Amino acid sequence: MKQRHESLPEAGLDRLAEAMVAMQSADECLALLRDLTTPAELEALSDRWRVVELLRDGLPYREIHDRTGVSVTTVGRVARFLEMGHGGYRLALERLDPDQATVPGA
Repeated sequence: MKQRHESLPEAGLDRLAEAMVAMQSADECLALLRDLTTPAELEALSDRWRVVELLRDGLPYREIHDRTGVSVTTVGRVARFLEMGHGGYRLALERLDPDQATVPGA
């Protein structure tokens, strides 16, 4: 495992968040994401977001798996963070589509 200074990870995350917010369009954000991640990492992030939207729509885990190919374990993990995480998924859902941001069962 790579050794880090204690303040470096948090400072790095803050700067990364600032870089993301500095993007002025979805195309710019996608360009940054493509530079930052491998194709597999970007696919995993995209898959997780799709899971969030399907959970919001009330689909069962197995159906989400069948539609996306994402493992049921990952669907469950995303559901946990959607319900008890840091609030990022919910905030993004609300900002993208305020009328559909409510997640069933939450």
